[in-house]
Amino acid sequence: MTISAIETLAKQSRAAARQLAPASEAQRNAALAKMAEALVAVRAQVLAVNAEEVDAARAAGESAALLKRLSVDDNMFDYMLSRLKKVAQLPDPLNRILTGHTNPAGLRVYKKSVPLGVIGMIYESRPNVTTDAAGVCIKSGNAVILRGGSEALQTNAILTDAMVQGAVAAGLPQHAIQILRSPGHEAVGELLQMDRYIDVLIPRGGKSLIQRIAQGTRIPVIKHYDGICHLYLAADAEADKAVALAVNSKCQSVQVCNALETLLVDAECAAALLPLLHQAFTAQQIELRGCEQTLQLLPGVAAATEDDWSTEYLAPILSVKIVAGIQQAIDHINCYGSGHTDGIVTQSLSLARQFEEQVDSASVMINASTRLSGGGDYGLGSVVGISTDKLHVRGPVGPEGLTTYKWVAVGDGHLRE
Repeated sequence: MTISAIETLAKQSRAAARQLAPASEAQRNAALAKMAEALVAVRAQVLAVNAEEVDAARAAGESAALLKRLSVDDNMFDYMLSRLKKVAQLPDPLNRILTGHTNPAGLRVYKKSVPLGVIGMIYESRPNVTTDAAGVCIKSGNAVILRGGSEALQTNAILTDAMVQGAVAAGLPQHAIQILRSPGHEAVGELLQMDRYIDVLIPRGGKSLIQRIAQGTRIPVIKHYDGICHLYLAADAEADKAVALAVNSKCQSVQVCNALETLLVDAECAAALLPLLHQAFTAQQIELRGCEQTLQLLPGVAAATEDDWSTEYLAPILSVKIVAGIQQAIDHINCYGSGHTDGIVTQSLSLARQFEEQVDSASVMINASTRLSGGGDYGLGSVVGISTDKLHVRGPVGPEGLTTYKWVAVGDGHLRE
């Protein structure tokens, strides 16, 4: 029976993961430094090839949002390098004693953190995911198989080859970082059947991609579903702070998963705040879609439909709803939200605590922009995504999120009586 190229690649990753697991923290950090050095050496090549791929995507009629996610300029390249360096500075997520005890018979038992093994990353558009995923996986002692979108195939290949060179220079196995170069869905479909070798899949992209991956494999999937993010302006919200937080949450970068999509305004402050918010969002060229009460206060605004409350726009569009108090806001979020990031603006500790306890989301922001829910601002360095799952990891997934644990029992001839 012929072994396919995909199975060969997966087997190589499994073998590399077993070599990588016992690598010391110093060796893994040295590999991350060498990977960054190798990327610097191919910087000009990456920028040139990426510009060609962006031009091709533009000619193919791809959206402005996709083109922005696809693009690697000098600033983005510097950002990618900085993430590798930051993840190297994080505490070692491996070999931590999570709990332990010595039983009355003298048997010493403890639970320690270990790598998951082989991570499969399947993603669209963003070449920075290539470097982020490789960095997080190496830091956490995992081998990684990368499969980016065909629109960035050459950019991702150059980035990966450079990082492999750097990792090998630090003494790590050659196949600790691999990339699936075959375009099309057939190769991905075969990769999804490699449950014998791949421990976890992490899809990054649109909801349809994630559903297709989750439904087509027996491999556990860490899902990164919609970012239908809310901000609730409580009755006591300070006007200037409320407007600034709402605008930053929506406008700082509209095409990302933690951008604001629905603004909830308490009925007690709506008359005072909505005109200010309308003015601020109009200045940022954001289209507002409001509930019936919102339209009474802002007659020129488009009417929101039922679908708007459950839509991740990833665009300069924002739905606005007036709610009768915090409980109605919480109920709306738990009904329509995606469990990603939701926030409250309030001066009340009791309201903040109620919101924190009752909103079922991976990140709850109190008087802070939804755009802050990510690896960098949470001190995680690089992340491989923001999970909307609850098992086994939730929210920004950094190196610690790609570990599991094993139990160790140390005895001296101990027997079961």
